[in-house]
Amino acid sequence: MSFNNILFEVKNKIGFVTINRTDKLNALNDATVTELKECFTAIKNDEGINVVIITGAGEKAFVAGADISELNKLDESTGKKFSENGQAVFNLIENLGKPVIAAVNGFALGGGCELALSCHIRFANEKAKFGQPEVNLGIIPGYGGTQRLTRLINSGRAAELILTGDLIDANEALRIGIVNKIFSSEELMSKATEFAEKISSKGQIAVRKALLAIVSCDELSESDGLNYEAKLFAEGCGSEDFKEGTTAFLEKRKPNFKNS
Repeated sequence: MSFNNILFEVKNKIGFVTINRTDKLNALNDATVTELKECFTAIKNDEGINVVIITGAGEKAFVAGADISELNKLDESTGKKFSENGQAVFNLIENLGKPVIAAVNGFALGGGCELALSCHIRFANEKAKFGQPEVNLGIIPGYGGTQRLTRLINSGRAAELILTGDLIDANEALRIGIVNKIFSSEELMSKATEFAEKISSKGQIAVRKALLAIVSCDELSESDGLNYEAKLFAEGCGSEDFKEGTTAFLEKRKPNFKNS
């Protein structure tokens, strides 16, 4: 696949997606959001990809927000369509069925923070800064920030960040649970890749069913979630990978998963 605003490649069953608008600090314009939709739709349907890493080109930004020149043209009618379009793409990422890791290498603001929040794991370098500064523009987060941030951290802390538009650094993001780990700028991508390779080495049927159960937590009650977990567990017990995994354990050898 070839794009104008993003870079995409696959290595060892890991998909690497890079927002590539360095002159705009990788801001998300409509064309870039459309390309992300096309790219992640293809990834979803590609059985040769187990895990995805998304990052930003350059050394300053993951994604510094939306393209303000496009935002400035919105009215109530077009604003709703703008929000729904971005939400649909980020929902696609969250519900990809494959783990998506955000390697946040700088500013993750507005839509950039929302993009990171739609990923399942978030790593950051020491220069990363997170924020939902939309109130400074007279609007609110529109790509899922009010919902995902509030579910990820406590509602009071989410309200503080959204209502003030304040930015936080990587250490604070780690402390409150937005970020999983912090690495140096030099190590960020290698560590993210190492983590992705670890996930990719596991039985992918189990990985994907576990991810389904995890993502469902935002939508299901605890009782319904437990029932769903039991259903997915039972399905896993019927797989060849389950037989191979348990047999390998008993035989004290490394499993050879076939993802079937």
